[in-house]
Amino acid sequence: MLVDSHCHLDYNDFEEDMDDVIANMKENGVTAALNAGNCINTLDAQLQLSEKYPFIYTAVGVHPHNADEFKTITSQEIIEKSIHKKIVGIGECGLDYYYDYSSKENQRQVFIEHIKAAQATGLPLIIHTRDADDDMIDILSQYYQKKPFLGEIHCFSGSLKLAEFALSIGFYISASGMITFNKSGELREIFANTPLEKLLIETDSPFLAPVPHRGHRNEPANVRYVAEKLAQIKNISFEEIAKATSENFYHLFRKASDKGRYDF
Repeated sequence: MLVDSHCHLDYNDFEEDMDDVIANMKENGVTAALNAGNCINTLDAQLQLSEKYPFIYTAVGVHPHNADEFKTITSQEIIEKSIHKKIVGIGECGLDYYYDYSSKENQRQVFIEHIKAAQATGLPLIIHTRDADDDMIDILSQYYQKKPFLGEIHCFSGSLKLAEFALSIGFYISASGMITFNKSGELREIFANTPLEKLLIETDSPFLAPVPHRGHRNEPANVRYVAEKLAQIKNISFEEIAKATSENFYHLFRKASDKGRYDF
């Protein structure tokens, strides 16, 4: 059993062959996926997928790239959007100083509103962070001290300092196809030393296809390659990685269920 803890199946990349994508998931033992949010305006499309496929869960949030567009969003708005029973997390949200598609000020403000929503609802925070380690640590530390909350750093590509901080507050760290890339030696070293009970795996589909599919559209079935590489990095069996990361997913995203709790 494998779980793709982060993907974007509502993107138009999958409009023409969603049935094949689902079939490939099943063929590769991927029993569930979390379709992360990028823009509040796409939430209805996300929920349509979750209602059609009970093993696809949803998160609600605004990606830092879109922060300028949603600079006035409040935690209460996010909370109200999170009530649906298939919404299991808040995000993805965070800081991205690599592209700076939105101002840093707006990114920080929008991120803080997501944190407040996670604190209020108990739903885990799904964090995107790139080239913003110091600000990320500062904001998380400040708000975690006020009221602890659950979370993960998705598609982790940051520093050892960020990884150690995230683990210190009980967060999970998610491995993507990047760990299969030739130039990701430092990243693999971080995952080698991350406790098994704090690991997740993901595809971030349609992006970051792992070797041997690098350069092509990614899809949830390819999380198998991430699991295989992670098992190699940690020198344990594929079965151990599959079991641990799946259990970790359901432990973090407690509103999700692999026991048929939700009927559609």
